Amino acid sequence: MKAAVYNQPGAPEVFRYEDVADPICGPKDVKIDVKAISIEGGDVLARAFIETGGKDQVVGYTAAGVISELGAEVSGFKVGDRVTTLSGAGSHAEQRVVSSFTCWALPDNVSFDQGACIPVTYGTAHDALFEFGRLRADETVLVQGGAGGVGIACIQLAKQAGATVYATASSDARLACLADFGLDAGINYATQNLTDEVMRLTERKGVNLVVDPVGGNVLEKSIASAGRRGRIVSVGTASRDFSKIDIGGLAPGNKSLTGVFLGAEVATARAQEMIRDLLAQMASASLSMLIDRTYPLAEAAAAHAYIESRQAVGRVILIP
Repeated sequence: MKAAVYNQPGAPEVFRYEDVADPICGPKDVKIDVKAISIEGGDVLARAFIETGGKDQVVGYTAAGVISELGAEVSGFKVGDRVTTLSGAGSHAEQRVVSSFTCWALPDNVSFDQGACIPVTYGTAHDALFEFGRLRADETVLVQGGAGGVGIACIQLAKQAGATVYATASSDARLACLADFGLDAGINYATQNLTDEVMRLTERKGVNLVVDPVGGNVLEKSIASAGRRGRIVSVGTASRDFSKIDIGGLAPGNKSLTGVFLGAEVATARAQEMIRDLLAQMASASLSMLIDRTYPLAEAAAAHAYIESRQAVGRVILIP
């Protein structure tokens, strides 16, 4: 099969598009012919920073496709089923093998592009808002990086839950794209003081919840933007700023900071049901991810470079 592989971390140019051995389907596994790959923030960070020991690596968390082979111990699926899948690596390829436990049936009216965005993008957003963020209908939420995939998912889900939703982005044009997803007010962090604007919008109260996929110095601003007993949920480090941050702003307002990683939850029955429910919501057209661009798998390097340019709104998809 063809895949985008790399054997040392670095810029997008480390990718090579070439033939690799087909993945082997174990007794509890499912093999799929990949139809669409959602490039997640973790995929970009893995390619940039995770050492491979000089061995070829196929990066990537999520992909949707059609089952081509089932392990002997797998039940509930059949060859030819449309599914979406999650694993720690392996999505940037024509085929992938995952545990049947991280494989979900894709409704017939949900496209492969949209379905590929559900497990990580929407799953992370849902856990950040509700399981760990404890968002209620009458509360306010600030979504950092609102134009990203997780950001858009957070805006939709929070608005559906009855919250007032604010979000940040790097330009007015990117913020304008978020209005249809339920954004109440946007903050252009390139031209506005983030914390000052949050305090203006909330009459100096600060928000009840901040979802932050950016990290670094932005996480300190998230802490400052939360109100008394505010909750800050960190779901990533898209900024690539891995330096220590000052958490001194937590104690004066009795605020809390929680880290969320979907991979630590996905094996639970709760998370399994949550992802099935998100797929059902997408099938009912109550959820929809904005697909900014699609690239052929052969152009994985260009797709990653585009994401790193911070121009994308929503998700970028690879098509084998």
